[in-house]
Amino acid sequence: MHKYIIMGAQGSGKGTQANLLKEEYNLVHISVGDIFRWNIQSHTKLGARIKRITEAGELVSDEIVEEIVQRRLQEHDWNYGFILDGFPRNKPQARFFLESYDIDAVIHIEVPDEAVIQRMLARRKCSSCGLDYNLIGHRPKELGVCDVCGGTLEQRADDNESAILNRL
Repeated sequence: MHKYIIMGAQGSGKGTQANLLKEEYNLVHISVGDIFRWNIQSHTKLGARIKRITEAGELVSDEIVEEIVQRRLQEHDWNYGFILDGFPRNKPQARFFLESYDIDAVIHIEVPDEAVIQRMLARRKCSSCGLDYNLIGHRPKELGVCDVCGGTLEQRADDNESAILNRL
């Protein structure tokens, strides 16, 4: 069983690389951002808190993130291992996590801030099927329309320059 952490700024390509590793090694990709978005879309109490925080361009507290990660890992659906994306973000979170899990490797992706900003401003997601696009490198055939299901492509509310700069 393999346990990996993938780290880097938002928009650095963590999710893309994690998905490649997931496919290659039959790992479960655990994305803190995806868990946040699921809670927001499902209108949970936690989702409402996360939405208020992220729409203000702020980072979700360590306590909330730690609780989410702990709950997700307790599902034990990762027989061959997992790749954790978006956690830990700082030393206190790393200490919390390493007390409970032996990690095989940490992958750190470094991308210049300017490139991260441009990537994040160009991100789009299908409102129907959830497929990710980027207007720089993974463009839809028709602007604003998902190639797979025809759904509308939307920009995340927190993908604006002031919120991005605050998160960097």
